[in-house]
Amino acid sequence: MQGLLIPLASLLSGVSMLIVGVGLLFSVLGLRSGLADFSGVVTGLIMSAYFAGFVVGTFICPVIIRRVGHIRAFAAMASIASTMPILHALWVDPWFWGLLRLLTGVCLVGLYIVIESWLNALAPNHLRGKVFAIYMSVNFVALALGQWLILVGDRLGFFSFAIVSVLFSFALLPITLIRVAEPKPVETPRMGLRELYKISPLGVAGALCSGLLNGAFYGMGAAYAQGVGFTTAGVATFMAVTILGGAIFQWPVGNFSDRHDRRLVMLWICIGSAVLASVGFLLSRASENSLIGLGALYGGLVFTLYGLNVAYVNDLIDSSILLEVASGLLLVHGVGSAIGPTLAGVLMDAFGAASLMLFFALVLGLFAMFISHRMKLFPEVPAADKSGYVVMNSSSPVVLQMDPRTIVEDDATDHGG
Repeated sequence: MQGLLIPLASLLSGVSMLIVGVGLLFSVLGLRSGLADFSGVVTGLIMSAYFAGFVVGTFICPVIIRRVGHIRAFAAMASIASTMPILHALWVDPWFWGLLRLLTGVCLVGLYIVIESWLNALAPNHLRGKVFAIYMSVNFVALALGQWLILVGDRLGFFSFAIVSVLFSFALLPITLIRVAEPKPVETPRMGLRELYKISPLGVAGALCSGLLNGAFYGMGAAYAQGVGFTTAGVATFMAVTILGGAIFQWPVGNFSDRHDRRLVMLWICIGSAVLASVGFLLSRASENSLIGLGALYGGLVFTLYGLNVAYVNDLIDSSILLEVASGLLLVHGVGSAIGPTLAGVLMDAFGAASLMLFFALVLGLFAMFISHRMKLFPEVPAADKSGYVVMNSSSPVVLQMDPRTIVEDDATDHGG
């Protein structure tokens, strides 16, 4: 492990700066869209373009990487990504911003694919689980830290966009200066959505639901907080604390689900989160501290849904198809993330910024009803067939190869669900 510390630290420090910049850019664009008087639908479409680019990139970036190699592809996509924030500041136009967000999504998923390929190449099998856990933790913490950078400089002027560009550029230094062997060509196993739905309708619904919720939060959370009267510091704290809540709750919720019916755990998380979102809507003009506290609890529950959903589907299948299934769920999650901000924006235009919480409550309520329906049709997965819960966050399909469950031989069988 000691021989891996320096290259792993270099990769993780680079990716952390990259993710800090991603988190900051989400909030800056949300706030700047409000100042530019963009409607909720327009802001939602701009934010959706990023996630749409992310989904598109999972298909085209592996082709580019195979054609020119990891290093050249990384340099090209990093160069484009680092210019995108500055271009946002030069021309405030919704169509232009939407195009920039689409290109940013494509480039960033390409960067994640390369970085995660290098992590895979570095980490031996017996350490993949540890590296995977550290990488997921870095994702959550870096996203949260990015929110507080809104408070630096002139906040909503050119400075914030410049900071994102600098972070993207600096992220390349520790990554490009380490000596890492060229990874194997990117080969991501895929499964058709129809086949995936046959394996687990609940799994597909859960991936879509978590995507809708996460995409709407990251895309419209800052606009919501600004719309209900938060100060800039309040917006940053609300976003960061909600994300950190999700990071903190992962392990206790996941360990609890290992000993109980995961569907029941997801059901109660949906109910609890829907209640919190409804209270948040009713208290939309209450003190910032009250809503920030609600945000921490909401994030603590909702950000566990994707990991619980993946763990539940893994309980149903043979480990030999885990990568294909997990990649399919990630794709569904990405589609949900691309749709979520736009749907939330429609509701926010119709009923005000506070109705983002109604969007959350509606999605969670519908998913809770679907879980209840599926629980009536199929029994609980036997304890002997359960795989352990693993902290998950949306990333590129390549990171799934570090999931420790992919190297565990299991005799799990299909129980339906």
